[in-house]
Amino acid sequence: MNKSLTLITILLFCFACKTPEARKPVSVKTGSFIDQSVERNKKLNAKEQAQFNQIMSANSSNEYLASENGFWYYYNTKTNEAIAPTPNYGDIVNYSYTLKDLKGNLIYPVDNFKNLNYTMDRQELFTGLREGLKLMKPGETVTFLFPSQKAYGYYGDENKIGTNIPLIAEVTVNSITKTEDN
Repeated sequence: MNKSLTLITILLFCFACKTPEARKPVSVKTGSFIDQSVERNKKLNAKEQAQFNQIMSANSSNEYLASENGFWYYYNTKTNEAIAPTPNYGDIVNYSYTLKDLKGNLIYPVDNFKNLNYTMDRQELFTGLREGLKLMKPGETVTFLFPSQKAYGYYGDENKIGTNIPLIAEVTVNSITKTEDN
């Protein structure tokens, strides 16, 4: 009995002092979903850019400008005043706009979005319009060509605008009210 107790103790010391080994993963995950999503978005972006190029070449009388934020625009009415303010963070912008698809079909007329007030960067607004308003001065009307990722994206507006729909928006800024924050 003494020998077996000694043998058990020696075996316990041998196995108890073993260093831990790293376990192998059960399954290996790949980035295939991400890769497919990136490829799908590249194709969508190229398709939308081709549509924009077609619209811009058909309307060559307008001087289209590319924004730093990934959309195109031109001025219908431009304010020549160099001192006219553009909105800053917290300013209240009163504006109206219409939305069309790329074929020119009216989705939302100006009556739906007339004399709206937006506090710059403090309220929700789709990305393209939020960035577009930052470029405008009071009294200006600008037509924007928004790719789907700058418009309502994958989800749409859950009403009239579906998934991945690029938009044309004609926006008029009526007034900009500066706030004390600036």
